[in-house]
Amino acid sequence: MSARKTLLLCSCDQSQTLDADALKAVAGAEQVISVDTLCTHQMGLAAEHLGATNDVIIGCGQQATLFERLADEIQTETGHSATLHSIDLRDRAGWAASTAKPKRLHAKQAAMLAAAQLPEAMAPIKTIESDGICCIVGPTDKALAMAELLKDDLGVSCVVSDAGPIQLPSDAYDVARGTLSNASGALGAFELQFTNLQTLNPTGRGALRAEATQATASSQCDVLIDLRGEQPAFPAHRKRNGYFWADPAETGELERIALTARERVGTFEKTVYFKLETSLCAHSRANQPGCTRCLDVCPTEAIYSAGDFVQIDSNICAGCGSCAAVCPTQAVKLTETPFEHLTRAMDTLAKTYREHCGESPRLLLHTPTGEQAIRELARYGEGLADDLIALGLEHVDGVGHAELLAALAAGFTEVLVLTDDDTDDAALAPQLELAQAMIAGAGQAATRLRIVSTAELSSPAQHTDRTGDPVLLVGGRRDITRVAVAAMAPADTAPIPLPAGAPYGAIEVNADACTLCLACVSLCPTGALGDHADRPEIQFTENACVQCGVCASTCPESAITLAPQLDLSKDALNHRALHGEDPFECISCGAPFGVASTINKIVEKLQDKHWMFTNSDNVQLVKMCDNCRVKAQYHSENSPMAAGTRPRVRTSDDYLDS
Repeated sequence: MSARKTLLLCSCDQSQTLDADALKAVAGAEQVISVDTLCTHQMGLAAEHLGATNDVIIGCGQQATLFERLADEIQTETGHSATLHSIDLRDRAGWAASTAKPKRLHAKQAAMLAAAQLPEAMAPIKTIESDGICCIVGPTDKALAMAELLKDDLGVSCVVSDAGPIQLPSDAYDVARGTLSNASGALGAFELQFTNLQTLNPTGRGALRAEATQATASSQCDVLIDLRGEQPAFPAHRKRNGYFWADPAETGELERIALTARERVGTFEKTVYFKLETSLCAHSRANQPGCTRCLDVCPTEAIYSAGDFVQIDSNICAGCGSCAAVCPTQAVKLTETPFEHLTRAMDTLAKTYREHCGESPRLLLHTPTGEQAIRELARYGEGLADDLIALGLEHVDGVGHAELLAALAAGFTEVLVLTDDDTDDAALAPQLELAQAMIAGAGQAATRLRIVSTAELSSPAQHTDRTGDPVLLVGGRRDITRVAVAAMAPADTAPIPLPAGAPYGAIEVNADACTLCLACVSLCPTGALGDHADRPEIQFTENACVQCGVCASTCPESAITLAPQLDLSKDALNHRALHGEDPFECISCGAPFGVASTINKIVEKLQDKHWMFTNSDNVQLVKMCDNCRVKAQYHSENSPMAAGTRPRVRTSDDYLDS
């Protein structure tokens, strides 16, 4: 926003109160104007300021579209329109129960307006081309009915799954019989696999003739319509752009799909929701399996293994953010709502609320669907609790433990999440469990973080005291997680045990089994494992360990075990020895080499027990360093490299004497 702003506030027919002076100061507005009916009788006032030079902030979310249309009309008529920003103050911070405290409501309004001044994240955009090539699969009657609805807008081909009657061929679409066996891709780039495919020949009289059956066949299309009545061809199918699945339990599905599908032709802009840094990925090393967290949670299967790291198909990615929430190394970051942007917003909300009412608020995370529920609750119910600040996200299944803990660290007393369905609950549950385990280990109630229903949004807080003084939210997800939990916990807190799969923890080495081969050290993707410069030793830095498991899968002796925990002490930041031994000293030159126990075990197993090391001094070679071993072998009596005794040089005297 520019430095010159005009703030338009509306009491919505005197149904809410607003602190105009406080909001003016928070917005940094040049002027503030308060009215009662901005969207009806006083619309001319809005038009006047939209035609002026100042940026305009309107504190109304319900009629945002109306004011946008008004700005467009002014732009068309005059060639100029002020930059418009709308914010919903009424439903989230104006309408509340009669028992709500005005100072809390005004503090919420100020907090929301302050957060709205923050710069928005700019996500990159890619273009997708769709020529409108559409494939419809399903029974004959439904497939042909859909083809008739779309034939004027898309290039249609039908692959029917039964032998239903086709009375007359059509020049508007093709028909074949077969079974869809596999599908991949998204809008503009679907790849389809069929079995037992038969194309229908439209020539000749009588019934349409089927051509020879192809056992397998492949095809491509831009739009895929699935009318089979079976399970969808893709997981999270509603997030697969260009794919339409007809629910057999719903009526009017053909018309609903046709209405949207006919618009899927042309050039489209698609947000690239992520940034992937493959060098940070701990997926695998040297074909040894490691972290698979993003692969496990991706609802659309947009993520796939590419060797030592993963790759993400940006055409399929729907931007839910689950991968970024679970990635322990920040190899995957969101571009639409970056973690840094979200923590800045949470910090601004909590700080501004405290400054205006001297209390600590609670935070509610919700989706656009949740926003609609909040509006209904505000108009027909008691509205949000007066200390509950709502922060909207596109998806809540991308909320991870770091976001939840960052909110507590910012000064919120509770963090509530309003999910849309069971799918959101299942995606959020592991991260919620992890965050709850951390705060419970720090001596806080796990119920400070919880999933709620709409019915609970008007309820008072279960916890009113902050978990500690607000901390500075600087750094990445792991940094803020550690600082947030440390701020809640007593200074002498023991390492906090965490659920299996947590991206924090230590490793335990079975000293009896470990041979100090250091394979784990060489393949550790985060540098948590290291070696000693002067002796055989495994060193470990717990704060760098992401529990990827590469070390455990690499160890030839299965001597390594993961131990998920969060150590808040300074010891976790420093390297420590996990297992080490003195080196063996060469019996020839005294230089240290190898591991003493390993050399002794080799000698014990070979001496007088193997034909090469029986009745000979060969076992002494095992006790030598590389250089001495080569020299000893070269000069040994039975060395294959020996050339025998060098003959004496003959001289002239030898020939004369003879």
